[in-house]
Amino acid sequence: MKVLKIATAGSVDDGKSTLIGRLLYDTKSLTTDKLEAIEKTSKQRGYDYLDFSLATDGLVAEREQGITIDVAHIYFSTASKSYIIADTPGHVEYTRNMVTGASTSQAAIILIDARKGVIEQTNRHFFINNLLRVKDVIVAINKMDLVDFSENRFNEIKADFEELMAKRDYQDQKITFIPVSALKGDNVVNTSENTPWYTGQTLLEHLEELDLQDIYNTGTPRFPVQYVVRPKTDEHHDFRGFAGKVYGGELNVGDEVVALPSQTRSRIKEIYFYDKKYETASRRTSVTITLEDEINVSRGDMLVKVDDLPTIEKQFTATVSWMDSKKMTPGAKYVIQHGVNKVLAKVDAIHHKINPDYSGTEEGIDGLGMNDIAKVSFRLNKPIFYDSFKNHRTNGSFILIDSQSNTTAGVGFIE
Repeated sequence: MKVLKIATAGSVDDGKSTLIGRLLYDTKSLTTDKLEAIEKTSKQRGYDYLDFSLATDGLVAEREQGITIDVAHIYFSTASKSYIIADTPGHVEYTRNMVTGASTSQAAIILIDARKGVIEQTNRHFFINNLLRVKDVIVAINKMDLVDFSENRFNEIKADFEELMAKRDYQDQKITFIPVSALKGDNVVNTSENTPWYTGQTLLEHLEELDLQDIYNTGTPRFPVQYVVRPKTDEHHDFRGFAGKVYGGELNVGDEVVALPSQTRSRIKEIYFYDKKYETASRRTSVTITLEDEINVSRGDMLVKVDDLPTIEKQFTATVSWMDSKKMTPGAKYVIQHGVNKVLAKVDAIHHKINPDYSGTEEGIDGLGMNDIAKVSFRLNKPIFYDSFKNHRTNGSFILIDSQSNTTAGVGFIE
């Protein structure tokens, strides 16, 4: 079954957790005991409605404060798709959590409170989805019941958001506006009678009709080798295959490929998935590939087509989202994890900090604090083979690891 991963973003009290809970409830994805717990807690709090945010806010502090603090992943399925929703917090101080949730998502839902309209945090949420090249963005204008399902109010917010769209640098995004009431269920799963002026799809209908082939960020095929397969059996003692996952495009039997970093050439002889042979390895499939020639290929190497080489360099510039409480400073050293490769890296320069509310950049900074986003240059102790993040979402991204604490200190997107 096809799997769609969605990131959600919304400011405090925009109703994000309630929206997700409503999706689970109306698709009958809540277990009986979970539903009973929601009903019981809603009654205890004196609500005359079901508080669906209780279905997602898992931390005690989240339930007590009615806010989302950490990224939670919620799973549900329909007859045609499986969904993974990354429920991310919307506060400024949790920018790193928003980046984490959106980094692997193919679609995003940005919630806007119909009473408040587009606010500073909306700019931040859209900036992050733009930065991470999320192709399909749904702007769910929520709490329409509190503005009497006003078409004028919906159009005002839509116009304000379209002004924000003019500032983006990633033009391939599809933006869809849907008026909803998460609390009442209007246009979430079922079409609302309260919005006869809205003729578009409900939120779930839109998600159901998304073609995954259209929203995956495609590019040239990249095959980072994760493991060299050498069976210890008499029957397969001559077998030498390279296991990994195909990113960006397709690889076919007979394709001429280059092994990096050695830059030796060969052709794909066979493609295996377990014990079955295939002619094509599709994008995002995990396979084992054999080559016609006995060339030296090891874990961390990459197979690419001969006419689609990535950049091979010991330096690059990237947009970095900093996640550590310890500041990043020029000259600091980290381990860069790029795919299955780990290399030592030195911060060559921090060019400027980027304000994720589209208000510009800050020059002359001496370091990055937690949740800062900046343009940074690095020097590496050995070359890596990379693409720009704009052209290849997987091969253009990396994480920064503090070698002393072994914590993930930041993530980067290569220019």
